[in-house]
Amino acid sequence: MTTTRYIIGPDSRPAFTRYSRLHEDRARGRTVILAPERAYELDPIGLIVLSAIDGKTRIADLCARLAEQYKAPLEVITRDVTNLLQGLADKRLLRDGVDPFAPPKPSDFATSIQPFAGGPAGLLAELTHRCPLQCPYCSNPLELEKSNVELTAAQWGETFRQAAAIGALQLHLSGGEPTARRDLEEILAAAVEAGLYTNLVTSAVLLTRERLERLAGIGLDHVQVSIQDIVPESADRISAYDGGVPKKRDVARWTRELGMGLTINAPMHRQNIAHLPQIIDFAVEVDAQRIEIAHIQYYAWAQVNRAALIPTREIFMETVGIVEDAKKRLQGVLNFDFVIHDHYATRPKQCTGGWGRSIMAVTPSGKALPCHAAQTLPGLTFDDVRERALGDIWRNGAAFNAYRGTDWMKEPCRSCERREIDYGGCRCQAFAVTGDAAATDPACHLSPDHARFAAWAETESIAAPPPFVYRRYGGAPQGA
Repeated sequence: MTTTRYIIGPDSRPAFTRYSRLHEDRARGRTVILAPERAYELDPIGLIVLSAIDGKTRIADLCARLAEQYKAPLEVITRDVTNLLQGLADKRLLRDGVDPFAPPKPSDFATSIQPFAGGPAGLLAELTHRCPLQCPYCSNPLELEKSNVELTAAQWGETFRQAAAIGALQLHLSGGEPTARRDLEEILAAAVEAGLYTNLVTSAVLLTRERLERLAGIGLDHVQVSIQDIVPESADRISAYDGGVPKKRDVARWTRELGMGLTINAPMHRQNIAHLPQIIDFAVEVDAQRIEIAHIQYYAWAQVNRAALIPTREIFMETVGIVEDAKKRLQGVLNFDFVIHDHYATRPKQCTGGWGRSIMAVTPSGKALPCHAAQTLPGLTFDDVRERALGDIWRNGAAFNAYRGTDWMKEPCRSCERREIDYGGCRCQAFAVTGDAAATDPACHLSPDHARFAAWAETESIAAPPPFVYRRYGGAPQGA
């Protein structure tokens, strides 16, 4: 378990971990470090340095060689190289010595494609809506897709190849619960062959060590384990599934033992927020590199359970302090992604990097979406990836162009100086609150609906929480 910061010094022999690597991003004319949920762009000097680290060469020897080669002062080279590598070490992307787990080598297909500029950076593949958990904040659409309409492994493989060919770098294998697919190994093999960085987003409760070993052997890069809570009784009640916490701990431990990257994903709400310090401690205990602490958004099934899930403003603000203190305390040990609560915000978040700008989602039945919740919006037509090329959908699909850019905006977004920063915020949240998908996200203080939006939280968060309405796959909703 890594509980101390890796310090880069003269005798360090850094190398990339199994789950991070240099990648030529031909679609954008750059070289990046592919890593869990990220692609870090490099400048020419950074590329020179990182191309030279191999887990065997001492930093002192590398710096001396570079100083001689570029006729630069050794102290300047040493300072700059050390700062660059320390920053990456603090992101948990470097280790000392050669990693015993080798990443997959690029296939002939991956090295031959010439992606066009402007394509998506990531693909969210919802392999199935089947799930053993019944979370009351499930972000899947209200109408779940049945298993008999799911894309086959071969169809997913073709989708992955097309995604790579239009510039996608990251692939998120999600659901539902993706490990409910018996052909997950075949699906993963196609993704690796396409050259995509693979992230498995899982509740972990269906995984065995043997299956995880098979996935690691195929080339899985990273596992994101979603947790409902770290207190077993609370976790079991939230998910309506018994025994999840010890299984998630096991899967997290196996993931690290097999050399893959690990993120702990902790959706935050009223009924687990008091345990945030223990959740952070759990992420450290299982040697995760990242933790996502995300206050849930209230559309789809979470809207049904809003009164049971919204925390008070005071309690939400406490999480801000807890996260900031933990970031300082755990520098170089655990990296944080913190998503704040929209009802207590004054500015909206950029929706998936901006509608139709960086992410494409594909449902189990093959519908291509600009964001995973886009089906909550009326009047949009979603193309089938089996019937229309992915690149054509991305560039010309009606749904992708519906809220792309800024021309669709109304006031106050149209004249706002931040219109190309947040792109109006979340379209699904705007529709859920106002009934108008083109309205300003009510999380924004400039929205005419902001006060009403905030008042919901202020009112509902202080009342006794009602029973959960659980999410049932293939059945009617039921209360706690």
